[in-house]
Amino acid sequence: MSVVRQQLVSNTSGLFERRFGARPRWMVAAPGRVNIIGEHVDYSGGYVLPMAIDRYTVIAAGPASGNNAIVASGAAADEALISLSVPLQHAMPGHWSNYVAGVVAGFRERGAQLSGFQALVGSDVPVGGGLSSSAALEVAAATLLETMTGDALEPVVKALLCQKAEHEYAGVPCGIMDQFASVMCRADHLMLLDCRSQTIEQIPFTDPAITVLIVNSDVTRELAGGEYGERRAECEAAARALGVASLRDATLEKLKSARSRMVPVTMKRARHAIGEIARTVEAAQAIRGGDWPHVGQLMYASHDSLRDDYEVSCRELNVLVEAAQEIGAAGGVIGSRMTGGGFGGCTVSLVETAKAGEVAGRIADLYRRAFGIEPAILTSRPSRGAHVVG
Repeated sequence: MSVVRQQLVSNTSGLFERRFGARPRWMVAAPGRVNIIGEHVDYSGGYVLPMAIDRYTVIAAGPASGNNAIVASGAAADEALISLSVPLQHAMPGHWSNYVAGVVAGFRERGAQLSGFQALVGSDVPVGGGLSSSAALEVAAATLLETMTGDALEPVVKALLCQKAEHEYAGVPCGIMDQFASVMCRADHLMLLDCRSQTIEQIPFTDPAITVLIVNSDVTRELAGGEYGERRAECEAAARALGVASLRDATLEKLKSARSRMVPVTMKRARHAIGEIARTVEAAQAIRGGDWPHVGQLMYASHDSLRDDYEVSCRELNVLVEAAQEIGAAGGVIGSRMTGGGFGGCTVSLVETAKAGEVAGRIADLYRRAFGIEPAILTSRPSRGAHVVG
């Protein structure tokens, strides 16, 4: 257990005891995630390559009388009551506890008999940066209910239950990557997820000389529902024009031959999806072989495609990637790209561990001078997925 997470566990346990007057009986943790490569290809049946980060949502819990769950957050007087006996509505409209309520509903739909409990949530997963703080909360809640009931779910079932909670109780039509990563990632591994078959392959990432650097742009212009829908529709239109079920089955050669059957913007969206799927598979192979320079080239190509063909980047993200590229291999940067839905959030870079601090300082200085913003920066090794703390 990292020093950061040990402190988080200790703090959450202490807050639970002060709020509820007893030591927690159960403690669980689930991580956030960052995607190394493979962006906006899940709905085209593609591949993604995330890892769990060493930032976790921890839940401390204990039994309580009655047929309700009391869920509280941190040191603030912020809590919600979730019924365990009547048909569930949203715990509180727009409230973070809806993610927990959705998981409770999923367990009840499976026939789980839930007794009253009280829980306190602590987290060091950054919120709003595209690092899946919501999935971490859902998966931590599901891990808690597994532990309480003794009903251990198959990992895929657990991830899909959490995804459904986000769809139905938070109103966010997310793909499967976030929950799959929080449930199934392993320490010192990346997770190559086939979004069509929902199968995974664990890719070793054991070289201690390489570290993942995540820089938060502090821009929160999330990909709007209309823009997300437009891009998804454009990919589906491209697949129809190519006569394939999804762009997973297309090639760039076939796309070029179909140019006359598509408007230019559809061509651009399809070019990104087809290229990104291929880049992700190629990156996984390069990581297996320790070919880090090639991985870096693929990350830069991914960013260029997201900026130019998919048009989901923004000036702030572009400046961060350009700063990393300017530092370059001589300064310890292997590769960099925007990560997440786009129009804000974070960049992810692979850097030499020995130079990570220097790289972070140089990027922060450039970004501060360009935008007057001090970016939040964290480093992580691939970390462990959801688990019982103890």
